[in-house]
Amino acid sequence: MNARTSHRRLRAGLVLTTLAIALLALAPGALGGTKLPKTFPVGGELVKPAVKVHAEPNVKSKVVRVLKQFRPDFHFQVLLILAAERDAKGKWWYKLSVPGRPNSQRGWIRANEAEWWFVPNRIVIHRVSRKLEVIRMKDGKVLVSGTVAVGKPGAETPLGRDFYVQSRFVPTNTFLGVFALETSAYSRLTDWPGGGVAGIHGTSAPQLLGQAVSHGCIRVHNEVAAKLKTLAPLGTPIDILEN
Repeated sequence: MNARTSHRRLRAGLVLTTLAIALLALAPGALGGTKLPKTFPVGGELVKPAVKVHAEPNVKSKVVRVLKQFRPDFHFQVLLILAAERDAKGKWWYKLSVPGRPNSQRGWIRANEAEWWFVPNRIVIHRVSRKLEVIRMKDGKVLVSGTVAVGKPGAETPLGRDFYVQSRFVPTNTFLGVFALETSAYSRLTDWPGGGVAGIHGTSAPQLLGQAVSHGCIRVHNEVAAKLKTLAPLGTPIDILEN
């Protein structure tokens, strides 16, 4: 190999290397090795014992909450990740639906502080028309619908978008029906074990469905509750609408 051929190959190699670096920089999550979701929202969990939630994607912004990896009941803290954004240094941040009071609060954590998973469906509650729908997000298809009971006057089911499923269980109390979802929404009053949460659960009194009779929880027919076991994994987003 002569000097001219060697130089050409070296130059071609440098061009390809430069191109590869440029393409890598354009790829989502290229900086810091963070693998980002292709679509949002997604479910998630923390990978550190405690994480500061900031008002903006900036370490110097106000801390609005500190989330622990494990809750007081020893369940891990589930997240709903709404979006991703880079800060001024090129580091990725996740925008969260922050659980608990005040409802509908948003905040940011660094992307390397959480892992995520895909969630296929969204639960939509219509408070006035007393209806629940499970909607497949990729095409808008309604997979399940049913009549619900909602919070009575003075204990209304809270309104908001992008609440989410924090926990799931089969109740031991028949009042909660055959299956129950703990949500990230909080009501003034509640029948929920431990208080505060506006849950979605089955019922031992289906004759009350369609009425405003609960302490903030959403009651559904047991047949619908049983389907939520498959259709509403942890991190499933929930919209509670007025209409």
